[in-house]
Amino acid sequence: MLAAMSRMWAQILGGVFATLACLATAVPVVIFLARGEPVTSIPGGWWLACFAVFMAAFAATMWLGWMLPRRVTLALFAVQVVGAQVLVLTSPGIGWVAILLVFNAAMCGSVVGPRVSAVVVASNTAVIALGSAGGSTLELALGTGLYVVLQVAAYLSVVAMHREGVARKQLSEANVRLRAAGALLAESSRTEERLRIARELHDLVGHQLTVLSLELEVASHRAEGEAAEPIRRSRELTRRLLCDVRATVGEMRRDGPRLRETLESIVAELPEPAVHLRIDESVETGEEVAAILVRCVQEVVTNAIRHAEASHLWIEIGADGERVTFEARDDGVGARRVEMGNGLRGMAERLEARGGRVRFCGADGFRVRAEVPAA
Repeated sequence: MLAAMSRMWAQILGGVFATLACLATAVPVVIFLARGEPVTSIPGGWWLACFAVFMAAFAATMWLGWMLPRRVTLALFAVQVVGAQVLVLTSPGIGWVAILLVFNAAMCGSVVGPRVSAVVVASNTAVIALGSAGGSTLELALGTGLYVVLQVAAYLSVVAMHREGVARKQLSEANVRLRAAGALLAESSRTEERLRIARELHDLVGHQLTVLSLELEVASHRAEGEAAEPIRRSRELTRRLLCDVRATVGEMRRDGPRLRETLESIVAELPEPAVHLRIDESVETGEEVAAILVRCVQEVVTNAIRHAEASHLWIEIGADGERVTFEARDDGVGARRVEMGNGLRGMAERLEARGGRVRFCGADGFRVRAEVPAA
C-alpha cells in the first residue's frame, strides 16, 4: 500500500513539474515581447495564443488522457505535437522553446505506438534542423544530434515506466488468481479432512461405544448387590459419551467454510488497489456458495486492476434473510456501457446457476450488486 502511494505521488509530482517546465519555456519570449523586442516571426499575440493552445492540449493529454475516449486523446496529442513545432519554428532565437519537442517525444511513450513515435521524433528533429539552419554545419549537427538523443531518452524512459506498470498489474492479477485457486483448494482439502474425521468418529468410536453400551446393559441384568451400581454408572457414562460423539460428528458435518479467512487471504497485501473488505458476522454459507463468493471477489479485484485504474475497492458481503448479498464498488474510471467479458459473464453464470442474480453498473466507478441463496 505504501509503495503504491509512493508511486502515485511520484507520478503526480512528475506531471506537475513537467507542466511547470513547459510553462517556463514561454517566460523568455514573454519577457522579450514585453520589452518590445521582435523575437518571434509572427505577431507576439498570435505566438502566445498558439502557446496557450499547446498548453491546453498538453495538460488535457497528460492529466485527462486516461479517462477520455481514445480518439479525443489522439486528437489532443496531434494538436500538442503540431503546436510545439509551430512554436519552435516561429521563435528561432529562443533555444528553450525546443524543450517542448522533448516533452512531445516523452508523451509518445504513453499515447502512441513505436511507429508514430518515430515519425514524431523525426519531424521534431527536422524542425530543430530548420530552426538552426542559419548556424554552422558543426552547430547544426551537434544541436540536432543532442535533441535526437534527448528525445529518444525521454521516449524510452516513459516506455520503460509504462511497461513496468503493466508488468506490475499483470503480477497483481496473477497473484489474485493464484491466491483464489489456493484458497479454494485449501478449503476443499479442509472440508474433505473434516468429513473423513467425522466418518471415522462415527464408524469406529461410535460403533464401539454402542457395543460397549450393549455389553454394559447385559452386565447390569446379571450383576447383583454392590457390583450393580458401578455397572449402572458406567452404562450411563457410555450413553452420554455416545451422545457427545454423535453431536460432534453432526457439528463437523455442518461446519461451513471459513469464508472470512479465505477472502482476507486473497486480498491481503495487494499493492494496488487498496481493498476494503467487510463481511457481516451473520453470513453463513455452504462450500459451493463460498466458492462462488471467492470467484466474485477474484473477478472484481482483477477488474479493478486491469480496467478500472482504481486506487480503492470496497467489498461488502451480508445476509438478507435466506440470501447472501455481495456488493463491490471502486473509485476507478467506470464505463458508460458495461461490456460483458469472459470474467463478468462467468460470474453471472455461476450466480444464476445457484438461483442468484447480479447487476453491473459503470457510473461513478464500477459497481457490482449480487445475491444468491445461502444454502
